[in-house]
Amino acid sequence: MFTPIPLNLPAYPARIQRAGTRLFIFDELRRKQLVLTPEEWVRQHWVHHLISAKKYPRALIKLEGGLKLHDMPRRSDLVIYNNLGNKILLAEFKAPSVKITQAAFEQIARYNSVHRIPLLLVSNGLEHYYCRIHFAEGRVEFLADLPDYPPDTLSG
Repeated sequence: MFTPIPLNLPAYPARIQRAGTRLFIFDELRRKQLVLTPEEWVRQHWVHHLISAKKYPRALIKLEGGLKLHDMPRRSDLVIYNNLGNKILLAEFKAPSVKITQAAFEQIARYNSVHRIPLLLVSNGLEHYYCRIHFAEGRVEFLADLPDYPPDTLSG
């Protein structure tokens, strides 16, 4: 059983329940209890932070969206849309025990080859990386912080 640990994100009043030997966390977006895994702990902290501190609208956040990559089904951890329905942010979350390596960046890059989203977030809850993709120029710009909503022009 996973025991929640402090993350490098603002704490929030997570609604955690025990059922037998398992812990569950309430997902405010999907309005249901989910098994509390290390990755879910990170995802729920980020969702709360994106909504409360970064002002991303709750209604524009989609968790675990499906995509096809080389005819194989995959799931994006989090995608955020703007009010026009355009995808503006793609996030990949790892458990706190998982070091953020080149493999995590390659995974989000593979997913983004399908999505083509200009803003990327990779985090294990302890380390966070933010990138802006300039598709027209074929370059990646690492950012010091994630922009608040609405992000400035996200040129692709």
